[in-house]
Amino acid sequence: MATESNNPVKEAKKEEGEATAIRPTASTFGTVKFSLLRWWMRDVIGTVNQSQVIETRREDCLLSERYLFMTAMSAGIAVLGLLLSSPAVVIGAMLLSPLMGPIMGLGFALAIGDYQWLKQSARSLAWGSLMGIGLTALLVYMSPIQTITPEIAARTQPNLFDLFVALFSALAGAYAMIRGREGTIVGVAIATALMPPLAVVGFGLATWNWTVFSGALLLYVTNLITIALTAWGMARLYGFKTSLSARNTIFQNIAVTAVFIGLAVPLGFSLQQIAFQTNAQRIVRAEIEEKFDANSRVDLGSIDFGAKPIKVSASVWTYVLKPEAEVEAERALTRELGEPVELTLTQFQGGSSGSAAELAQLSAARANEEAAEQARAEDLGKRLALVAGVPEDDVLIDRTRRKAMVRAEQLEGATLAAYKALEQRISATEPEWEIELLPPAGRLPANIEFGEDGPTPDGARALSVIEWASARVDIPIVLVGNQADAEAAAAILATSGVDVNVRLTSGPVRAEWGGAGQ
Repeated sequence: MATESNNPVKEAKKEEGEATAIRPTASTFGTVKFSLLRWWMRDVIGTVNQSQVIETRREDCLLSERYLFMTAMSAGIAVLGLLLSSPAVVIGAMLLSPLMGPIMGLGFALAIGDYQWLKQSARSLAWGSLMGIGLTALLVYMSPIQTITPEIAARTQPNLFDLFVALFSALAGAYAMIRGREGTIVGVAIATALMPPLAVVGFGLATWNWTVFSGALLLYVTNLITIALTAWGMARLYGFKTSLSARNTIFQNIAVTAVFIGLAVPLGFSLQQIAFQTNAQRIVRAEIEEKFDANSRVDLGSIDFGAKPIKVSASVWTYVLKPEAEVEAERALTRELGEPVELTLTQFQGGSSGSAAELAQLSAARANEEAAEQARAEDLGKRLALVAGVPEDDVLIDRTRRKAMVRAEQLEGATLAAYKALEQRISATEPEWEIELLPPAGRLPANIEFGEDGPTPDGARALSVIEWASARVDIPIVLVGNQADAEAAAAILATSGVDVNVRLTSGPVRAEWGGAGQ
Protein backbone atom coordinates (compact mmCIF):
# COMPACT_ATOMS: atom_id res chain seq x y z
CA MET A 1 0.00 0.00 0.00
CA ALA A 2 1.44 3.38 -1.11
CA THR A 3 2.00 6.12 1.42
CA GLU A 4 0.40 9.53 1.11
CA SER A 5 3.69 11.16 0.13
CA ASN A 6 4.22 8.67 -2.67
CA ASN A 7 0.69 8.84 -4.08
CA PRO A 8 1.08 10.14 -7.68
CA VAL A 9 -2.51 11.30 -7.93
CA LYS A 10 -2.30 13.43 -4.83
CA GLU A 11 1.10 14.77 -5.86
CA ALA A 12 -0.33 15.86 -9.24
CA LYS A 13 -3.29 17.58 -7.58
CA LYS A 14 -0.97 19.32 -5.18
CA GLU A 15 1.22 20.64 -8.01
CA GLU A 16 -1.85 21.76 -9.94
CA GLY A 17 -3.12 23.65 -6.89
CA GLU A 18 0.19 25.42 -6.47
CA ALA A 19 0.25 26.38 -10.16
CA THR A 20 -3.30 27.65 -9.89
CA ALA A 21 -2.36 29.75 -6.90
CA ILE A 22 0.59 31.28 -8.76
CA ARG A 23 -1.01 31.83 -12.22
CA PRO A 24 -3.35 34.74 -11.36
CA THR A 25 -0.44 36.70 -9.89
CA ALA A 26 1.76 36.15 -12.94
CA SER A 27 -0.97 37.14 -15.41
CA THR A 28 -2.56 40.03 -13.50
CA PHE A 29 -1.48 42.62 -16.07
CA GLY A 30 -2.76 40.51 -18.95
CA THR A 31 -6.07 39.95 -17.21
CA VAL A 32 -6.56 43.65 -16.52
CA LYS A 33 -5.58 44.50 -20.09
CA PHE A 34 -8.02 41.95 -21.48
CA SER A 35 -10.80 43.26 -19.22
CA LEU A 36 -10.19 46.85 -20.29
CA LEU A 37 -10.13 45.93 -23.98
CA ARG A 38 -13.32 43.92 -23.59
CA TRP A 39 -14.98 46.84 -21.78
CA TRP A 40 -13.81 49.29 -24.45
CA MET A 41 -14.95 47.12 -27.35
CA ARG A 42 -18.32 46.12 -25.84
CA ASP A 43 -19.40 49.04 -23.65
CA VAL A 44 -17.80 51.97 -25.50
CA ILE A 45 -17.22 51.22 -29.16
CA GLY A 46 -20.22 48.90 -29.24
CA THR A 47 -22.54 51.75 -28.26
CA VAL A 48 -21.42 54.07 -31.09
CA ASN A 49 -23.64 54.17 -34.17
CA GLN A 50 -20.82 54.55 -36.67
CA SER A 51 -23.01 54.73 -39.77
CA GLN A 52 -25.08 57.56 -38.27
CA VAL A 53 -21.97 59.50 -37.22
CA ILE A 54 -20.45 59.16 -40.69
CA GLU A 55 -23.70 60.19 -42.38
CA THR A 56 -23.96 63.32 -40.21
CA ARG A 57 -20.34 64.25 -40.84
CA ARG A 58 -20.81 63.81 -44.60
CA GLU A 59 -23.69 66.31 -44.56
CA ASP A 60 -21.51 68.88 -42.77
CA CYS A 61 -18.92 68.61 -45.55
CA LEU A 62 -21.19 69.40 -48.49
CA LEU A 63 -20.39 72.47 -50.57
CA SER A 64 -23.91 73.85 -50.18
CA GLU A 65 -25.50 77.26 -50.50
CA ARG A 66 -25.92 77.41 -46.72
CA TYR A 67 -22.24 76.58 -46.14
CA LEU A 68 -21.01 79.33 -48.49
CA PHE A 69 -23.48 81.91 -47.14
CA MET A 70 -22.61 81.24 -43.49
CA THR A 71 -18.88 81.31 -44.29
CA ALA A 72 -19.27 84.70 -45.99
CA MET A 73 -21.27 86.12 -43.10
CA SER A 74 -18.77 84.78 -40.56
CA ALA A 75 -15.87 86.30 -42.51
CA GLY A 76 -17.58 89.68 -42.73
CA ILE A 77 -18.36 89.78 -39.02
CA ALA A 78 -14.84 88.60 -38.13
CA VAL A 79 -13.03 91.27 -40.13
CA LEU A 80 -15.28 94.04 -38.77
CA GLY A 81 -14.66 92.82 -35.22
CA LEU A 82 -10.91 92.76 -35.86
CA LEU A 83 -10.85 96.27 -37.34
CA LEU A 84 -12.96 97.60 -34.46
CA SER A 85 -10.91 95.56 -31.96
CA SER A 86 -14.16 94.20 -30.49
CA PRO A 87 -13.76 90.75 -28.86
CA ALA A 88 -17.55 90.30 -28.63
CA VAL A 89 -17.99 90.74 -32.40
CA VAL A 90 -15.07 88.39 -33.09
CA ILE A 91 -16.64 85.71 -30.87
CA GLY A 92 -19.87 86.11 -32.85
CA ALA A 93 -17.96 85.28 -36.03
CA MET A 94 -16.52 82.17 -34.37
CA LEU A 95 -20.01 80.91 -33.55
CA LEU A 96 -21.22 81.29 -37.13
CA SER A 97 -18.20 79.74 -38.85
CA PRO A 98 -19.11 76.42 -40.57
CA LEU A 99 -15.48 75.54 -41.36
CA MET A 100 -15.38 73.03 -38.52
CA GLY A 101 -17.55 70.61 -40.53
CA PRO A 102 -15.23 69.93 -43.48
CA ILE A 103 -12.15 69.99 -41.23
CA MET A 104 -13.63 67.25 -39.04
CA GLY A 105 -14.70 65.50 -42.23
CA LEU A 106 -11.08 65.39 -43.36
CA GLY A 107 -10.12 63.53 -40.19
CA PHE A 108 -12.97 61.00 -40.32
CA ALA A 109 -12.50 60.37 -44.05
CA LEU A 110 -8.78 59.81 -43.53
CA ALA A 111 -9.47 57.40 -40.68
CA ILE A 112 -11.81 55.13 -42.68
CA GLY A 113 -9.91 55.49 -45.97
CA ASP A 114 -12.81 57.07 -47.88
CA TYR A 115 -10.94 59.22 -50.39
CA GLN A 116 -14.09 60.44 -52.17
CA TRP A 117 -15.24 61.91 -48.89
CA LEU A 118 -11.72 63.24 -48.30
CA LYS A 119 -11.78 65.08 -51.64
CA GLN A 120 -15.25 66.47 -50.94
CA SER A 121 -14.15 67.80 -47.54
CA ALA A 122 -10.97 69.29 -48.99
CA ARG A 123 -12.91 70.97 -51.79
CA SER A 124 -15.45 72.49 -49.40
CA LEU A 125 -12.70 73.66 -47.06
CA ALA A 126 -10.65 75.16 -49.91
CA TRP A 127 -13.60 77.10 -51.35
CA GLY A 128 -14.66 78.31 -47.91
CA SER A 129 -11.11 79.41 -47.03
CA LEU A 130 -10.52 81.19 -50.34
CA MET A 131 -13.88 82.94 -50.13
CA GLY A 132 -13.18 84.01 -46.55
CA ILE A 133 -9.76 85.42 -47.46
CA GLY A 134 -11.04 87.13 -50.60
CA LEU A 135 -14.04 88.72 -48.92
CA THR A 136 -12.07 89.98 -45.92
CA ALA A 137 -9.30 91.33 -48.16
CA LEU A 138 -11.89 93.21 -50.23
CA LEU A 139 -13.54 94.68 -47.12
CA VAL A 140 -10.18 95.78 -45.69
CA TYR A 141 -9.11 97.26 -49.04
CA MET A 142 -12.32 99.32 -49.16
CA SER A 143 -12.18 100.25 -45.49
CA PRO A 144 -10.73 103.61 -44.34
CA ILE A 145 -9.44 101.78 -41.24
CA GLN A 146 -6.35 99.68 -41.95
CA THR A 147 -4.65 99.92 -38.56
CA ILE A 148 -3.22 96.81 -36.94
CA THR A 149 -5.45 96.55 -33.87
CA PRO A 150 -4.67 94.43 -30.78
CA GLU A 151 -7.16 91.80 -31.98
CA ILE A 152 -5.27 91.53 -35.29
CA ALA A 153 -1.82 91.53 -33.67
CA ALA A 154 -2.88 88.75 -31.30
CA ARG A 155 -3.30 86.39 -34.26
CA THR A 156 0.01 87.05 -36.02
CA GLN A 157 2.43 85.20 -33.74
CA PRO A 158 1.19 81.63 -33.13
CA ASN A 159 3.13 79.41 -30.74
CA LEU A 160 3.14 75.92 -29.27
CA PHE A 161 0.35 76.81 -26.86
CA ASP A 162 -1.96 77.48 -29.82
CA LEU A 163 -1.30 73.95 -31.07
CA PHE A 164 -2.25 72.49 -27.69
CA VAL A 165 -5.40 74.64 -27.55
CA ALA A 166 -6.41 73.26 -30.94
CA LEU A 167 -5.50 69.72 -29.84
CA PHE A 168 -7.55 69.68 -26.64
CA SER A 169 -10.45 71.51 -28.29
CA ALA A 170 -10.46 69.03 -31.17
CA LEU A 171 -10.44 66.11 -28.74
CA ALA A 172 -13.57 67.54 -27.11
CA GLY A 173 -15.16 68.26 -30.49
CA ALA A 174 -14.45 64.84 -31.99
CA TYR A 175 -15.73 63.12 -28.84
CA ALA A 176 -18.90 65.21 -28.94
CA MET A 177 -19.51 64.28 -32.59
CA ILE A 178 -18.91 60.58 -31.99
CA ARG A 179 -21.05 60.45 -28.85
CA GLY A 180 -23.80 62.69 -30.21
CA ARG A 181 -23.12 65.71 -27.98
CA GLU A 182 -23.27 68.35 -30.71
CA GLY A 183 -23.75 71.25 -28.28
CA THR A 184 -20.10 71.01 -27.26
CA ILE A 185 -19.07 72.13 -30.74
CA VAL A 186 -19.99 75.71 -29.86
CA GLY A 187 -17.28 75.84 -27.22
CA VAL A 188 -14.81 74.14 -29.57
CA ALA A 189 -15.51 76.73 -32.28
CA ILE A 190 -14.76 79.55 -29.83
CA ALA A 191 -11.60 77.89 -28.51
CA THR A 192 -10.01 77.12 -31.88
CA ALA A 193 -11.12 80.35 -33.62
CA LEU A 194 -10.90 79.33 -37.27
CA MET A 195 -12.43 82.37 -38.96
CA PRO A 196 -10.59 85.24 -37.15
CA PRO A 197 -7.09 84.12 -38.25
CA LEU A 198 -8.46 83.59 -41.76
CA ALA A 199 -9.78 87.17 -41.69
CA VAL A 200 -6.35 88.39 -40.55
CA VAL A 201 -4.85 86.58 -43.55
CA GLY A 202 -7.18 88.67 -45.72
CA PHE A 203 -6.10 91.81 -43.85
CA GLY A 204 -2.43 91.03 -44.48
CA LEU A 205 -3.17 90.39 -48.16
CA ALA A 206 -5.08 93.68 -48.56
CA THR A 207 -2.37 95.74 -46.83
CA TRP A 208 0.57 93.82 -48.34
CA ASN A 209 1.86 93.09 -44.83
CA TRP A 210 3.82 89.85 -45.06
CA THR A 211 4.33 89.56 -41.29
CA VAL A 212 0.60 89.71 -40.60
CA PHE A 213 -0.25 87.47 -43.58
CA SER A 214 2.26 84.71 -42.80
CA GLY A 215 1.67 84.71 -39.03
CA ALA A 216 -2.12 84.46 -39.34
CA LEU A 217 -1.83 81.83 -42.08
CA LEU A 218 0.41 79.70 -39.86
CA LEU A 219 -2.15 79.96 -37.03
CA TYR A 220 -5.00 78.95 -39.36
CA VAL A 221 -3.06 76.02 -40.82
CA THR A 222 -2.05 74.93 -37.30
CA ASN A 223 -5.67 74.87 -36.13
CA LEU A 224 -6.85 73.20 -39.33
CA ILE A 225 -4.30 70.37 -39.37
CA THR A 226 -4.46 69.78 -35.62
CA ILE A 227 -8.25 69.49 -35.64
CA ALA A 228 -8.27 67.18 -38.68
CA LEU A 229 -5.57 64.86 -37.34
CA THR A 230 -7.13 64.79 -33.87
CA ALA A 231 -10.46 63.80 -35.42
CA TRP A 232 -8.58 61.07 -37.32
CA GLY A 233 -7.06 59.80 -34.07
CA MET A 234 -10.38 59.78 -32.21
CA ALA A 235 -12.12 57.98 -35.07
CA ARG A 236 -9.42 55.31 -35.07
CA LEU A 237 -9.60 55.02 -31.29
CA TYR A 238 -13.36 54.47 -31.45
CA GLY A 239 -12.91 51.68 -33.97
CA PHE A 240 -14.33 53.28 -37.11
CA LYS A 241 -13.92 50.70 -39.83
CA THR A 242 -11.15 51.28 -42.32
CA SER A 243 -10.40 49.80 -45.73
CA LEU A 244 -6.66 50.41 -45.37
CA SER A 245 -4.14 47.58 -45.29
CA ALA A 246 -1.86 47.12 -42.29
CA ARG A 247 1.06 48.56 -44.25
CA ASN A 248 -0.92 51.66 -45.28
CA THR A 249 -2.09 52.11 -41.70
CA ILE A 250 1.49 52.14 -40.43
CA PHE A 251 2.48 54.62 -43.14
CA GLN A 252 -0.49 56.81 -42.22
CA ASN A 253 0.46 56.77 -38.53
CA ILE A 254 4.04 57.79 -39.34
CA ALA A 255 2.85 60.61 -41.63
CA VAL A 256 0.49 61.99 -38.97
CA THR A 257 3.25 61.94 -36.34
CA ALA A 258 5.63 63.71 -38.74
CA VAL A 259 3.06 66.43 -39.43
CA PHE A 260 2.53 67.06 -35.71
CA ILE A 261 6.28 67.30 -35.15
CA GLY A 262 6.65 69.56 -38.19
CA LEU A 263 4.08 71.94 -36.72
CA ALA A 264 5.45 71.77 -33.21
CA VAL A 265 9.02 72.76 -34.12
CA PRO A 266 8.36 76.26 -35.57
CA LEU A 267 5.63 76.92 -33.00
CA GLY A 268 8.06 75.95 -30.25
CA PHE A 269 10.59 78.45 -31.56
CA SER A 270 7.86 81.09 -31.63
CA LEU A 271 6.94 80.33 -28.02
CA GLN A 272 10.61 80.66 -27.08
CA GLN A 273 10.74 84.06 -28.77
CA ILE A 274 7.62 85.23 -26.92
CA ALA A 275 9.15 84.06 -23.64
CA PHE A 276 12.33 86.00 -24.45
CA GLN A 277 10.38 89.17 -25.21
CA THR A 278 8.30 88.89 -22.02
CA ASN A 279 11.42 88.38 -19.92
CA ALA A 280 13.18 91.21 -21.78
CA GLN A 281 10.41 93.66 -20.87
CA ARG A 282 10.84 92.77 -17.19
CA ILE A 283 14.62 93.19 -17.44
CA VAL A 284 14.32 96.56 -19.21
CA ARG A 285 12.04 97.97 -16.54
CA ALA A 286 14.22 96.61 -13.73
CA GLU A 287 17.44 98.02 -15.21
CA ILE A 288 15.95 101.49 -15.71
CA GLU A 289 14.40 101.56 -12.23
CA GLU A 290 17.76 100.55 -10.74
CA LYS A 291 19.36 103.78 -12.05
CA PHE A 292 16.94 105.99 -10.09
CA ASP A 293 15.66 106.20 -6.53
CA ALA A 294 12.59 104.44 -5.19
CA ASN A 295 10.36 107.51 -5.63
CA SER A 296 10.93 107.60 -9.40
CA ARG A 297 8.27 106.34 -11.78
CA VAL A 298 9.17 104.52 -15.02
CA ASP A 299 6.86 104.40 -18.03
CA LEU A 300 8.02 101.75 -20.52
CA GLY A 301 7.04 103.08 -23.95
CA SER A 302 7.86 100.57 -26.69
CA ILE A 303 10.36 97.84 -27.49
CA ASP A 304 11.05 96.98 -31.14
CA PHE A 305 12.52 93.47 -31.06
CA GLY A 306 12.60 93.33 -34.87
CA ALA A 307 15.12 96.16 -35.10
CA LYS A 308 18.87 95.61 -35.06
CA PRO A 309 19.87 96.78 -32.49
CA ILE A 310 16.75 96.34 -30.33
CA LYS A 311 15.15 99.77 -29.91
CA VAL A 312 13.75 100.66 -26.49
CA SER A 313 11.98 103.90 -25.60
CA ALA A 314 11.01 104.79 -22.03
CA SER A 315 10.18 107.78 -19.84
CA VAL A 316 10.97 108.34 -16.19
CA TRP A 317 9.68 110.91 -13.69
CA THR A 318 12.40 111.58 -11.14
CA TYR A 319 13.41 114.07 -8.47
CA VAL A 320 17.04 114.14 -9.66
CA LEU A 321 17.91 114.06 -13.36
CA LYS A 322 20.71 111.64 -14.24
CA PRO A 323 22.19 112.32 -17.69
CA GLU A 324 24.40 109.22 -17.49
CA ALA A 325 21.47 106.89 -16.75
CA GLU A 326 20.64 106.32 -20.43
CA VAL A 327 24.15 105.19 -21.38
CA GLU A 328 24.55 103.03 -18.26
CA ALA A 329 21.14 101.36 -18.70
CA GLU A 330 21.81 100.77 -22.41
CA ARG A 331 25.13 99.09 -21.61
CA ALA A 332 23.52 96.94 -18.90
CA LEU A 333 20.65 95.88 -21.16
CA THR A 334 23.05 94.86 -23.91
CA ARG A 335 24.87 92.69 -21.41
CA GLU A 336 21.70 91.20 -19.86
CA LEU A 337 19.84 90.47 -23.12
CA GLY A 338 22.87 89.31 -25.06
CA GLU A 339 21.95 91.54 -28.02
CA PRO A 340 22.75 95.15 -28.94
CA VAL A 341 20.21 97.60 -27.46
CA GLU A 342 19.53 101.22 -28.39
CA LEU A 343 17.79 102.97 -25.48
CA THR A 344 15.98 106.31 -25.71
CA LEU A 345 15.29 107.47 -22.15
CA THR A 346 13.31 110.68 -21.57
CA GLN A 347 13.59 112.11 -18.05
CA PHE A 348 11.06 114.46 -16.43
CA GLN A 349 11.99 116.26 -13.22
CA GLY A 350 9.44 116.58 -10.40
CA GLY A 351 8.92 116.20 -6.67
CA SER A 352 10.21 113.27 -4.67
CA SER A 353 6.88 112.09 -3.39
CA GLY A 354 5.77 110.40 -6.55
CA SER A 355 2.37 111.98 -6.11
CA ALA A 356 -0.65 111.39 -8.30
CA ALA A 357 -0.20 114.87 -9.79
CA GLU A 358 3.30 114.01 -10.97
CA LEU A 359 2.12 110.71 -12.41
CA ALA A 360 -0.62 112.57 -14.22
CA GLN A 361 1.97 114.90 -15.71
CA LEU A 362 3.99 111.91 -16.85
CA SER A 363 0.92 110.41 -18.47
CA ALA A 364 0.18 113.74 -20.12
CA ALA A 365 3.73 113.86 -21.45
CA ARG A 366 3.32 110.38 -22.91
CA ALA A 367 0.01 111.39 -24.42
CA ASN A 368 1.66 114.42 -26.01
CA GLU A 369 4.36 112.18 -27.46
CA GLU A 370 1.72 109.82 -28.87
CA ALA A 371 -0.19 112.75 -30.39
CA ALA A 372 3.02 114.09 -31.92
CA GLU A 373 3.83 110.68 -33.42
CA GLN A 374 0.30 110.37 -34.78
CA ALA A 375 0.51 113.83 -36.38
CA ARG A 376 3.92 113.00 -37.83
CA ALA A 377 2.59 109.76 -39.33
CA GLU A 378 -0.38 111.60 -40.86
CA ASP A 379 1.94 114.24 -42.32
CA LEU A 380 4.13 111.50 -43.78
CA GLY A 381 1.07 109.89 -45.35
CA LYS A 382 0.05 113.20 -46.95
CA ARG A 383 3.50 113.75 -48.43
CA LEU A 384 3.72 110.22 -49.78
CA ALA A 385 0.27 110.54 -51.34
CA LEU A 386 1.33 113.80 -52.97
CA VAL A 387 4.52 112.48 -54.56
CA ALA A 388 2.85 109.22 -55.62
CA GLY A 389 -0.15 110.94 -57.18
CA VAL A 390 -2.68 108.88 -55.19
CA PRO A 391 -5.31 109.60 -52.50
CA GLU A 392 -4.15 109.55 -48.87
CA ASP A 393 -6.19 106.40 -48.21
CA ASP A 394 -3.90 104.48 -50.59
CA VAL A 395 -0.88 105.03 -48.34
CA LEU A 396 -0.26 102.17 -45.89
CA ILE A 397 1.10 103.37 -42.54
CA ASP A 398 2.29 100.92 -39.88
CA ARG A 399 3.17 103.02 -36.83
CA THR A 400 4.16 100.00 -34.77
CA ARG A 401 6.94 99.01 -37.17
CA ARG A 402 7.46 102.58 -38.45
CA LYS A 403 6.92 101.52 -42.03
CA ALA A 404 5.12 103.40 -44.82
CA MET A 405 4.38 102.11 -48.30
CA VAL A 406 2.55 103.50 -51.33
CA ARG A 407 2.12 102.35 -54.92
CA ALA A 408 2.70 105.32 -57.21
CA GLU A 409 0.70 106.17 -60.30
CA GLN A 410 2.39 106.67 -63.66
CA LEU A 411 3.58 110.30 -63.51
CA GLU A 412 4.13 111.96 -66.84
CA GLY A 413 7.82 112.10 -67.72
CA ALA A 414 8.92 110.42 -64.47
CA THR A 415 11.70 107.84 -64.81
CA LEU A 416 12.58 105.12 -62.31
CA ALA A 417 15.48 107.30 -61.18
CA ALA A 418 12.99 110.07 -60.43
CA TYR A 419 10.84 107.76 -58.29
CA LYS A 420 13.94 106.62 -56.42
CA ALA A 421 14.96 110.22 -55.78
CA LEU A 422 11.48 111.02 -54.43
CA GLU A 423 11.66 108.09 -52.03
CA GLN A 424 15.14 109.10 -50.85
CA ARG A 425 14.02 112.68 -50.32
CA ILE A 426 11.17 111.64 -48.03
CA SER A 427 13.30 109.00 -46.27
CA ALA A 428 15.87 111.68 -45.44
CA THR A 429 13.20 113.62 -43.52
CA GLU A 430 12.08 110.53 -41.59
CA PRO A 431 15.27 108.56 -40.74
CA GLU A 432 13.43 106.39 -38.19
CA TRP A 433 10.89 105.19 -40.77
CA GLU A 434 11.21 102.60 -43.53
CA ILE A 435 9.77 104.23 -46.66
CA GLU A 436 8.81 102.27 -49.78
CA LEU A 437 7.59 104.05 -52.91
CA LEU A 438 6.51 101.32 -55.35
CA PRO A 439 6.89 102.67 -58.91
CA PRO A 440 5.21 101.39 -62.07
CA ALA A 441 7.39 99.00 -64.06
CA GLY A 442 8.76 101.73 -66.32
CA ARG A 443 11.72 101.67 -68.67
CA LEU A 444 15.01 100.66 -67.05
CA PRO A 445 18.25 102.59 -67.74
CA ALA A 446 19.11 102.28 -71.43
CA ASN A 447 22.87 101.75 -71.03
CA ILE A 448 25.11 100.57 -68.22
CA GLU A 449 28.48 102.03 -69.08
CA PHE A 450 31.70 100.20 -68.18
CA GLY A 451 35.30 101.36 -68.22
CA GLU A 452 38.52 99.48 -67.77
CA ASP A 453 38.11 99.33 -63.99
CA GLY A 454 34.42 98.45 -63.93
CA PRO A 455 31.26 100.55 -64.21
CA THR A 456 31.68 104.27 -64.80
CA PRO A 457 29.97 106.74 -62.41
CA ASP A 458 26.97 106.85 -64.78
CA GLY A 459 27.04 103.05 -64.98
CA ALA A 460 27.12 102.76 -61.18
CA ARG A 461 24.13 105.09 -60.90
CA ALA A 462 22.27 103.01 -63.50
CA LEU A 463 22.99 99.81 -61.55
CA SER A 464 21.78 101.50 -58.35
CA VAL A 465 18.48 102.42 -60.02
CA ILE A 466 18.09 98.88 -61.39
CA GLU A 467 18.75 97.36 -57.96
CA TRP A 468 16.21 99.68 -56.30
CA ALA A 469 13.56 99.16 -58.98
CA SER A 470 13.89 95.37 -58.83
CA ALA A 471 13.39 95.39 -55.05
CA ARG A 472 10.30 97.60 -55.34
CA VAL A 473 8.63 96.04 -58.42
CA ASP A 474 9.71 92.45 -57.60
CA ILE A 475 10.24 91.39 -61.23
CA PRO A 476 13.43 89.67 -62.48
CA ILE A 477 15.99 91.69 -64.44
CA VAL A 478 17.47 90.67 -67.80
CA LEU A 479 20.84 92.15 -68.80
CA VAL A 480 21.47 92.27 -72.56
CA GLY A 481 24.91 93.00 -73.98
CA ASN A 482 28.48 91.82 -74.42
CA GLN A 483 29.61 88.96 -72.24
CA ALA A 484 32.29 90.64 -70.10
CA ASP A 485 30.26 93.70 -69.10
CA ALA A 486 26.96 91.82 -68.78
CA GLU A 487 28.44 89.20 -66.45
CA ALA A 488 30.20 91.89 -64.39
CA ALA A 489 26.93 93.84 -64.02
CA ALA A 490 25.05 90.64 -63.13
CA ALA A 491 27.59 89.85 -60.41
CA ILE A 492 27.21 93.34 -58.90
CA LEU A 493 23.40 93.06 -58.88
CA ALA A 494 23.41 89.50 -57.55
CA THR A 495 25.37 90.56 -54.47
CA SER A 496 22.42 92.83 -53.62
CA GLY A 497 19.93 89.98 -53.97
CA VAL A 498 18.58 90.97 -57.41
CA ASP A 499 17.12 88.14 -59.49
CA VAL A 500 19.06 88.67 -62.72
CA ASN A 501 19.56 86.77 -65.98
CA VAL A 502 21.96 87.47 -68.83
CA ARG A 503 21.27 87.42 -72.57
CA LEU A 504 24.50 87.78 -74.56
CA THR A 505 24.65 89.99 -77.63
CA SER A 506 27.12 92.52 -78.96
CA GLY A 507 27.30 96.14 -77.86
CA PRO A 508 26.88 97.94 -74.52
CA VAL A 509 24.88 96.45 -71.66
CA ARG A 510 21.26 97.47 -71.11
CA ALA A 511 18.60 96.24 -68.68
CA GLU A 512 15.11 94.93 -69.38
CA TRP A 513 12.31 93.58 -67.25
CA GLY A 514 12.03 89.80 -67.35
CA GLY A 515 8.97 87.56 -67.10
CA ALA A 516 5.75 89.52 -66.54
CA GLY A 517 7.60 92.77 -66.91
CA GLN A 518 8.60 92.19 -70.54
